[in-house]
Amino acid sequence: MDVKSRNYLLMNRQALEKDIKTSYIMDRMISDEVLTLQEEETVKQQRERAAMLINIILKKDNNSYRSFYNALLHEGYGDLAALLQDGIPATSSGNGKSSMDGMTSYVKTMLCEGGVPQRPVVFVTRPKLVDAIKQKLCCLGSDPGWVTVYGMAGCGKTVLTAEALRDHRLLEDYFPGGVHWISVGKQDKAGLLIKLQNLCSRLEHDSTLSQRPPLNIDEAKDRLRLLMLRKYPRSLLILDDIWDSWILKAFDNQCQILITSRDRSVTDAVAGNKYEVHVESGLVHEKGLEILSLFVNMKISELPEQANCLVRECKGSPLVISLIGALLRDFPSRWEYYLKQLQNKQFKRIRKSSSYDYEALDEAMSISVEQLNDNYKDYYKDLSILPKDVKVPTKVLCILWDMETEEVEDILQEFVNKSLLFCDRNGKSFHYYLHDLQLDFLTEKNRNQLQELHKNIVNQYKKYYKLNTPVPSQEDCMYWYNFLAYHMAGANMQKELRDLMFSLDWIKAKTELVGPAHLIHEYVEYSSILDQKYSTVRENFQEFLSLNGHLLGRQPFPDIIQLGLCQPETSEVYQQAKLHAQRETGTFYLEWINKKSLKNLYRLVVRPHRDAVYHACFSKDRQRIASCGADKTLQVFKAESGERLLEISAHDDEILCCAFSADGEFVATCSADKKVKIWNSRTGQCRCVYEEHSEQVNCCQFNNRSGQYLLATCSSDTFIKLWDLNKKYCRNTMMGHVNSVNHCRFSPSDEYVASCSTDGTVKLWEVRSANELKSIEIKDFFKNADEQSDDVEVLVKCCSWSRNGDMILVVAKNKLLLFDFKTCDLLTQVIVSHHSTIQYCDFCPGDELVAVALSHCSVELWNIKSLSKVAYCRGHMSWVHCVTFSPDGSLFLTSSDDQTIRIWETKKVCKSSDAVLKSKLDVVFHNGEVMILAIYDQKHLQLINGNTDSVIVHTAAQESPISCCCLSEDLKFAAFGQESGTIKVLQLLDGKVLKSQEAYRTPVQHCRFTSDCQNLVSSAHDSVIQVWNWQLNERVFLRGHKEAIKDFRLLENSELLSWSFDGTVKVWNVTTGNTEKDFACHGGAVLSCAVSPDGSKFSSTSADKTAKIWSFESSSVLRELKGHEACVRCCAFSPNNKLLATGDDKGEIRIWDILTGALLHFCSPVTVDEGEPTHGGWVTDLSFSPDNKMLVSSGGYLKWWSVTTGESLQTFYTNGTNLKSIYVSPNFKVYVTVDNLGILYVLRKL
Repeated sequence: MDVKSRNYLLMNRQALEKDIKTSYIMDRMISDEVLTLQEEETVKQQRERAAMLINIILKKDNNSYRSFYNALLHEGYGDLAALLQDGIPATSSGNGKSSMDGMTSYVKTMLCEGGVPQRPVVFVTRPKLVDAIKQKLCCLGSDPGWVTVYGMAGCGKTVLTAEALRDHRLLEDYFPGGVHWISVGKQDKAGLLIKLQNLCSRLEHDSTLSQRPPLNIDEAKDRLRLLMLRKYPRSLLILDDIWDSWILKAFDNQCQILITSRDRSVTDAVAGNKYEVHVESGLVHEKGLEILSLFVNMKISELPEQANCLVRECKGSPLVISLIGALLRDFPSRWEYYLKQLQNKQFKRIRKSSSYDYEALDEAMSISVEQLNDNYKDYYKDLSILPKDVKVPTKVLCILWDMETEEVEDILQEFVNKSLLFCDRNGKSFHYYLHDLQLDFLTEKNRNQLQELHKNIVNQYKKYYKLNTPVPSQEDCMYWYNFLAYHMAGANMQKELRDLMFSLDWIKAKTELVGPAHLIHEYVEYSSILDQKYSTVRENFQEFLSLNGHLLGRQPFPDIIQLGLCQPETSEVYQQAKLHAQRETGTFYLEWINKKSLKNLYRLVVRPHRDAVYHACFSKDRQRIASCGADKTLQVFKAESGERLLEISAHDDEILCCAFSADGEFVATCSADKKVKIWNSRTGQCRCVYEEHSEQVNCCQFNNRSGQYLLATCSSDTFIKLWDLNKKYCRNTMMGHVNSVNHCRFSPSDEYVASCSTDGTVKLWEVRSANELKSIEIKDFFKNADEQSDDVEVLVKCCSWSRNGDMILVVAKNKLLLFDFKTCDLLTQVIVSHHSTIQYCDFCPGDELVAVALSHCSVELWNIKSLSKVAYCRGHMSWVHCVTFSPDGSLFLTSSDDQTIRIWETKKVCKSSDAVLKSKLDVVFHNGEVMILAIYDQKHLQLINGNTDSVIVHTAAQESPISCCCLSEDLKFAAFGQESGTIKVLQLLDGKVLKSQEAYRTPVQHCRFTSDCQNLVSSAHDSVIQVWNWQLNERVFLRGHKEAIKDFRLLENSELLSWSFDGTVKVWNVTTGNTEKDFACHGGAVLSCAVSPDGSKFSSTSADKTAKIWSFESSSVLRELKGHEACVRCCAFSPNNKLLATGDDKGEIRIWDILTGALLHFCSPVTVDEGEPTHGGWVTDLSFSPDNKMLVSSGGYLKWWSVTTGESLQTFYTNGTNLKSIYVSPNFKVYVTVDNLGILYVLRKL
């Protein structure tokens, strides 16, 4: 750094250290590339940040001084900048006095004499591009040659070139002969001659011999050559805005020349060394805001909300942003007006006289197109229908124009050379795209022909592909799957669009490639066309994709025909799936017979994450959802379709919470990595990182009002912190909790913050002062009469404010507590559940409804005024971590450990019933009938005809919940056990209880009739089996096991096989109660047993990860089967006595040869996304087909396998999971099971 500059910094150091806030100043210096991120971190760690920053600047060069000065100026420290103004160093070491913008008088004089344009009134640096131009100029050295600065209209070529010349060292070392700038533009020969005459006149101005002007271009070229060689050696000629290559021939005389042009190929016609600098078409968002702020003389933080939208609509074009800025300087109230003009593509209305050659944007772009040959203009017009922000493969345009690849590439290269199109080379293939502004211009210009242009591309597609569809190996495949419907809609080809969108084949092919979200978006986008005659059909397909999206996005891809068969029979999706299923040979499908009783309560299911989803929330306009979780990513997607808008690897550890700002511009995330980050919700750029918490940050919440960005965060370090995004530092720290703070929320008025802590309290804080206002001891409401408050541990999970801020809802353990905000009095409390804890709560904006997320996979809605449960929402397969209402309360979303987010309609769920079936049932297949005995709503029994889905018997409510049930084979009697330990037998004809026995002190686990129906065998959570002759009321006790009975099975000849957690299996005589055989089978609990069809053997499986085959006769082990890596949960013999199948808790199935003990097949050890088990969890039950060729298994869902190959043949995805068992008809055509949501499935093979 110059001594003078250094002295000015030292002289004014005290004033600078006292007044400046370093955050934004460092941002600018980083963007100017004079300060590193490590240096920024160093400054942040100091208490005296300004002093540290100045120390760092003092060790740097002149550029740092200039950048620091400009940052002070831009950030509103004009008075401090004035102190440093006279110390601004020269641009480079050299002669001449420093001037205000850092240029030496030598540079100023040279540029002034050379006619170089001055900086625009508003100028922001783009140092990388300026340096690139300087570098290419240096490459010329002293040799003749050309530097081409090229780019599309309005990208800043001229301004950047002029800026590159403001460098003392560059001019002194490389171009001491001077620089000569000519603005050329679009010229004919006469116009070019005038330009040449003027240049010659300028170069001869101090000559003693005044010559006449040259009379033609050739004479002018010769004279210019002599002048440049003799009088101005080592000088630089700048030709600004070149359109035609013939113009360059007039200057092709061994000089050093820089040209700016939209046409990259313009120098092809001339000789010499050639260098290129491509000027990108867009500024970054922050630079756009900076230009606007300078035009309207405001800080960036003070710009109105429309500023962000304006910069986005300007697509980064420096020209458009400058035109808008200049207009706003004159009309400061017109932000909304100009935003609308841009959004409506009214480019003609955005005009402003300026130094730019074209008054309006449409004029600037139109002139480029007019330069094309007439036949090329038609090809360029065809590009009007290209979708925005999409890179189009060459093959698409080959199909459109019916040409060979080489011909198409030649045409497109012409557009690329003229900066009318951009090319991206991806491996061997080329992809082409238009800048958004070019596309907007083309669309506007050809508005009346767009329909025909769309029609043409659809017809060309149909001609090329005929009745086939593109396959993934073709480079154009993805384009057609993503945009064929877009072109059909644009062409208003209603029939073709309906045929496409209502085709299960198209849906299958497209979802396999891109998932369901884009299709859902298309159903919404084109609903006006699709609904003209077929609104119900469109709704059928949209609902099908919305509710199965989480399945369709996974690998291996599910059978879409099988999913379609689960739709209501009136649905077009079902009807198409049925036709497909009947046509296809070699694949078997399942009809869900009783599905009509099921109503779907959710609107959309998405699976954006690969691990647990901890939090999700709506944007204020309800259009977007942000979510985060254990996979360390932040996702933003459309609420209507689930279409992903952003995916950010946001943190180094699990992300625990995310929140939209009130205006939707930002999303905050907080993580177990102790950091809080703020992201631009549209671009995904990280705006800032806060690292002041010392433990994991559990929650982050923005204030409710737009305009001021306040963020509250709370952490396991016991602190709540308030951040002002405009200030970029912690505004306040709230101290008072003595344990982890789990949750915090602003009051609706933003005056207060409520916080919940593991210390058992809720605290209320004043935002302005950060003082603690009140503290509520929640643990007081959980202590018994004889307990002290300090002895009670209560983790307060979450809180939510009523809409007017008068009440605050708090959840802890299994209770909802509602407090009056002013008095802190308890208004009401509700015990929500006796079996699970509340994870999260949210007040519906209407104030009456409260949603609570529970640890047992469900969500409940409660009316807080009537203290009644109004809805029970089941669908998730694991813990629900979060529930959040949309701002208007019409929707709410839930997020879960099962990796899904579900969106529910509030009104729909409030009308639903919460009565469900338990997972224990019994099924009898009798004369073609499927009779199912199920436990309904805890205390009732239902006998259901599975073929007709009709309830034949519905018993009265029992005094205690029913825990198990069974049917007699003749369907005359049913029996059930209760949680109270009572067992009862009832007559099915009238539901009358015939006999009752208080048999156990613990819940009854199993009960079964003997074949003669005389006896009922039962077991509970103890080691004794009871055989009850219910007609004679006599009991036999089977005592011998040392631990609880796992289950039992009736054998022939009054024998019973039982297995226990003590590792033993026993054979009993049920008449005498004596043990006939005793097998010490395993070191761990015996989890299942199966008996061979010939009755000579049985198998046992255990928690010790082994299975064994035993002989009844010799009481010895025949085979020990090893290889499972988890508890072996179930087993089954094949009907031919040759095979044994075993299933484990890892979701794996093995098929063994009984005779040799050899492993024959390891069923489909495919793992799904990130190691999810094949079977969605444990394998709980197995059954062979009578022909020994197929095997069905239950677990997370149902699967059918080929016994001969071990491959999966079909999968049936149940709505819930954790299927405990599967009942299979003797002919292997009907299957019955129930899931953890209490949904019954009666499936018939088609």
